[in-house]
Amino acid sequence: MDLTNKIQIAGKTDTGMVRDHNEDAIGAEITQGLVILADGMGGYKAGEVASEMAIKTILTEFKNKYKKIKQNNDDEYSAESILLKQSIELANQLIYQSSTNNPDHNGMGTTIVAAVFYDNKISIAHVGDSRLYRLRNQQLESITVDHSLIQELIEKGFYTPEEARHSTQKNLVTRALGIDKSVDVEIQEDVVFVGDLFLLCSDGLNDMLEDQQIQEILLQYGDNLHTTVDKLIQRANEMGGRDNISVVLVKINEPFPAKSRWFS
Repeated sequence: MDLTNKIQIAGKTDTGMVRDHNEDAIGAEITQGLVILADGMGGYKAGEVASEMAIKTILTEFKNKYKKIKQNNDDEYSAESILLKQSIELANQLIYQSSTNNPDHNGMGTTIVAAVFYDNKISIAHVGDSRLYRLRNQQLESITVDHSLIQELIEKGFYTPEEARHSTQKNLVTRALGIDKSVDVEIQEDVVFVGDLFLLCSDGLNDMLEDQQIQEILLQYGDNLHTTVDKLIQRANEMGGRDNISVVLVKINEPFPAKSRWFS
């Protein structure tokens, strides 16, 4: 199903106020309801190589195999979730190989957060600390949980979420693409409703803005996604813009149930 008229997508990536180049990357394929955001890391400009490789690999792999996917009733997740996970795992392999074989790319990696919309549902995949939020009924909720050292310390009671915002360890991720031969991709599935607004972002946004500030901007400007994207990035830069800032928004405009077969 082509989701062009069912959902709306807007996105942008910005260098910020401090960094001299941008290691974030974003991508989308609206016909298949796919959105992706990556935050690269590594030596000089290697981070942007990793993030671009991740985006291009996932977009290509997902597009090439999407029409051929079949649901196995024994699978724990939907066919869309499995294909998204496999596409991310392939990206991990290619980034790891490039990091291993090219001295200029040694040690590079990237976080990833991706979502695919289908049959009035969403499949979410993430590795690292790039996030996916959902605004529903005027309430913002973080759907993903960071794969980071500080999140582990929060869960163990060493930090409160407020204390964690000021920790020097808050950007140390415990998972990333390209670091090892294999990667543990976290998958979630949920239903979506008309009016839902989903936000994918790199930590350059949520490190600068608290969730309440993000919610206020989404509520104030959410009727125009492109304006909302610009306002989020502008506000993060006004607060210091210490990192690259990337934002992707997806709004559900109409239902998109899967076409039923005659024997359903």
